Amino acid sequence: MVSGQSRMPFRIRDAVVDDAPALAVLHVRTFQETHGGGPGVALRQQQWQAILGRTDGRDFTFVVEDDSGALVAFARGTPHDGSTPDFAGELNKIYVLRQFQRLGLGRLLVGRVAERFLGLGVRSMLLFGDARSPSNGFYEHLGAERLYSPQGEFHGGYGWRDLNSVGDRSNP
Repeated sequence: MVSGQSRMPFRIRDAVVDDAPALAVLHVRTFQETHGGGPGVALRQQQWQAILGRTDGRDFTFVVEDDSGALVAFARGTPHDGSTPDFAGELNKIYVLRQFQRLGLGRLLVGRVAERFLGLGVRSMLLFGDARSPSNGFYEHLGAERLYSPQGEFHGGYGWRDLNSVGDRSNP
């Protein structure tokens, strides 16, 4: 159990297929809070059922439950497609409901994703976000470096070249 500043306990666990409906609702809500708009629950549920139904072990999703069992945050790790050869893993998604932000859940999720990748032999990871997001400082605080285009432009990419360094920064 993880305790945040509000003293509310949380549990981080691997997502399972049965989580698809609740995860779809959480995904839509957190996406709207962060970016506005986005796909609806029905599409997200189909996507999560397909993702969580895979048994190849190549990607994984962690969910955070509050003390009532409701999902309040999630993160997904996937192998990176190789377009950026210095990074083998990708923090594909990470979202925390606004009311649960600043409790350390995002930091714990990044740490858990890094641990899982290390257990799979993946030593580096990147993520692609919004270059204008106020959350970018969060990634930098956890040791991610900004990734620049060959032209020197920043488009929202961040990377960790050594995931062993994430563990120290992700513990509260």
